[in-house]
Amino acid sequence: MEIGIIGAGNIGGNLARRLTALGHAVRIANSRGPETLVQLAEETGARAVDATVAAQGADLVIVTIPEKGIPTLPPGVLNGAADGAPVVDTGNYYPQRDGRIAAIEDGLPESRWVEQQLGHPVIKAFNNIYAQHLLDRHLPAGTPGRIALPVAGDDGAATSIVLQLVDELGFDPVEAGGLDGSWRQQPGTPVYATDLDAEGVGRALAEASPVRPEAFRA
Repeated sequence: MEIGIIGAGNIGGNLARRLTALGHAVRIANSRGPETLVQLAEETGARAVDATVAAQGADLVIVTIPEKGIPTLPPGVLNGAADGAPVVDTGNYYPQRDGRIAAIEDGLPESRWVEQQLGHPVIKAFNNIYAQHLLDRHLPAGTPGRIALPVAGDDGAATSIVLQLVDELGFDPVEAGGLDGSWRQQPGTPVYATDLDAEGVGRALAEASPVRPEAFRA
């Protein structure tokens, strides 16, 4: 696939490493310009580009930046992606970093807020795993103890593509329902940063509380 990644932090960088290793063509952008991504591009074979063109021609786009940066993305940043291309949001709301976002504090799921800012449907995935584990804890399908990752989205076809990509990356994909329920995989929930298998992820999603823990509130 042609994949655009907007954000080159720990998650974005490691997804670029894994996706290029799997043979995908990756464009990656950050807020500081492609000249700051030369080393990553040389390491991975990904193409470093400006954020305004990262999505052009993409079959899938991954947005992986702090919540505070979402409203400052260039207008039309997703323009040029293929029709029906899933847009994956890997972000988490950390008020100590992002400042207070009133809508999220009032109970709007993080990725629903991101969707509103982007003006485009998103799928929530890759937000509950440590970045390093994307590199060193992937396993073949069927391996006992394989880490599972929840994927939440409203568009069945787009969600299916992301579920398949999770499996290709070496993790068991777990369909986690629509985006309105994606609070079940936000920071502070039982599935967050816990490296559970598929059965454990299903149980953790069911046990999640909609009340955001104080540690993750402004």
